[in-house]
Amino acid sequence: MASEATTLTVDGPDGPRDMRISSPGRVLWPDLGLTKLDLARYLAEVGEAFVAANGDRPLALQRFSDNVDGEQFFSKNPPKGTPDFIRTVKVVFPSARSHPMLVLDEPAAAVWAAQMNTVVFHPWPSRAGNTDNPDQLRIDLDPQPGTDFDDAIPAALELKDVLAEAGLTTFIKTSGNRGLHVYAPVEPTHEFLDVRHAVIAAARELERRMPDKVTTAWWKEERGERVFVDFNQANRDRTIAGAYSPRALAHAPVSCPITWDELGNADPKNFTILTVPERLKSVGDPWADMNANPGKIDVLLEWWERDVGSGLGELPFPPDYPKMPGEPPRVQPSRARKKD
Repeated sequence: MASEATTLTVDGPDGPRDMRISSPGRVLWPDLGLTKLDLARYLAEVGEAFVAANGDRPLALQRFSDNVDGEQFFSKNPPKGTPDFIRTVKVVFPSARSHPMLVLDEPAAAVWAAQMNTVVFHPWPSRAGNTDNPDQLRIDLDPQPGTDFDDAIPAALELKDVLAEAGLTTFIKTSGNRGLHVYAPVEPTHEFLDVRHAVIAAARELERRMPDKVTTAWWKEERGERVFVDFNQANRDRTIAGAYSPRALAHAPVSCPITWDELGNADPKNFTILTVPERLKSVGDPWADMNANPGKIDVLLEWWERDVGSGLGELPFPPDYPKMPGEPPRVQPSRARKKD
């Protein structure tokens, strides 16, 4: 017996495409009863803004075997059966290995990803034509236990000022959970390690201005009740949920671009796959002109060199990374003390 399926017609640059959705009634968000077809329809409705934010970039898919409460896995290689109209690009990973990744160029490609049980989309901060040089500086503000979204707001506003002093224009979105993501479009003239150092320089400057509220401490035991500036999200092959990407949480939230004027009264719970399509129709896309005036990271790299000169060097890399030059030992502070 043929499995249940339906067809969703999705507008594209060369005309509409009829995209097959198998098991359209499969519930992805049990608390709300939202289905695979609901997800596909959402991606079709926000498709133009979604592709503007996430298209033309290497992209990983966070896929689910059943619903968002169940087993999940990441697809970095293109899945078997990827349609011919979806292209790929070869990227180099921290291990020095290279292999192809998906690139989404039109809304139908995102709908196909939903057909492949993708809920969360993870784009690289670099373009498909220049994968080694990011064109986005991304800073993830992650509230730690004892803090919440409201604690990330003043940190984001101060970070906006810090980056403005470095000559950068910033854009912001909700993470889809408790945090905030601050982006600055930059000229793709530096590779990932330089951009990471630029992020660390900005994070340290923010920490100096808000020492009781913000931290760059990599080890959780040292962070306290502060907002962590996750500098390691700036590394090669480290990604955060893309703009307009759904998140795998019970209320079906979306990582949603907002304006800086909206930030003070924003509630991330209000941005879901049920509400964001209408929001786009009524207020437009706050990121529509993001790429109009990219900046340079030169000033931030000057701050990095200044800090290095004053004794502040490299910070730890993720545990799956090869040992990096100048990196401090990857030993949890409490374990290091026990050894002493």
